[in-house]
Amino acid sequence: MSADLNSILGDWPYNPASINARWVIGRGGKRLIQLRLDLGVLQMETEGRPDGQRPHGHGSLLEHFLEREDTEGLDMAAFEIDASACAELQQEAAQFYYRYISLYALRDLDGVIADTDHNLGILDVVSRHVEDDDLVWQLLQFYPYIRMMNARALAEKSAEAHAYDEAIAALEEGIEDIRSFWRDQGDEEDEEESREIELLTDLLSDLRGSRPRSQTDLLQDELSRAIATENYERAATLRDALKMLRKA
Repeated sequence: MSADLNSILGDWPYNPASINARWVIGRGGKRLIQLRLDLGVLQMETEGRPDGQRPHGHGSLLEHFLEREDTEGLDMAAFEIDASACAELQQEAAQFYYRYISLYALRDLDGVIADTDHNLGILDVVSRHVEDDDLVWQLLQFYPYIRMMNARALAEKSAEAHAYDEAIAALEEGIEDIRSFWRDQGDEEDEEESREIELLTDLLSDLRGSRPRSQTDLLQDELSRAIATENYERAATLRDALKMLRKA
């Protein structure tokens, strides 16, 4: 059997304008993810680490360090992650990045949420246990993008379930988290120019504009009209109705 990939690549042309991902069935009927790149194809597992490895007997390197935190402690005094281990965590984060952008293209939002949560967890562990600020920043610089994708997937999943308030809350929280990140870095210019904040803000605007008006919204509008026309008896009735609806 030839090892030449041209038979695969020729049937699946690369499109640089989009994320080229697909599901495939591997040996034994196992479902896998493939991502087409300009010079080849990445093939990834759907569970655990995308490369299928189990570092230190764990499902991921992050799990290994979280277990160490459970037994040794959370702060730098408990243990330090050296440059070599930091590079391994960065490599793991890159694998999860390739998988979650593929999953987003395939509309597996639960998978996107899980994998972005994983990478956010890597950033937390590195922040706690890597002493070299330059090494920390090599990973931490990707926080705005990872958090944006996480909020985006959470919001879109909620919107698909018609849970519009949850979707809006997910976007608002994501925007505030990214703003807080840039403030903590002392970089107001990047905060104002953040493409991630811009994307989430646009999604928030679209969602608010398309969200069906709830019974609470309609009653609130009617209450405002009653107050404006000084129909205070009607306003009192509407306030009671709103209180009952919110309790329910």
